[in-house]
Amino acid sequence: MANFIFNNPKLKALRKNLRNNATENEKLLWGILRKRGLGEKFVRQYSVGKYILDFYCPQKKLGIEIDGSQHAKPKVEKYDKKRTFFLKEHGITVLRFWNNEITYQIEAVSDEIFYYLNNTP
Repeated sequence: MANFIFNNPKLKALRKNLRNNATENEKLLWGILRKRGLGEKFVRQYSVGKYILDFYCPQKKLGIEIDGSQHAKPKVEKYDKKRTFFLKEHGITVLRFWNNEITYQIEAVSDEIFYYLNNTP
């Protein structure tokens, strides 16, 4: 069987479940990203290797993650670093935002994403 790095069919059901059960913060950010809202195409719940990104822009190789408080725990921080390293090895940059940034500073978040999209080759 082929080695699927991107959107492994074995993770399809999990990706679909994550899309269908998006958090309120994911829905809020998706409302900005969808339909090229910031000028580039994004997809939701895109897998790279065994990892699933909340949002991914293939043209800019940009992953976006929305983190809850569990990501501040040492064990999860270690996992996130390993995950980010793997993604970076595959040419993907990851921007991470906390839930409260999405809730209370959505304009600043969208400005940061827009800046990255327009200042990266």
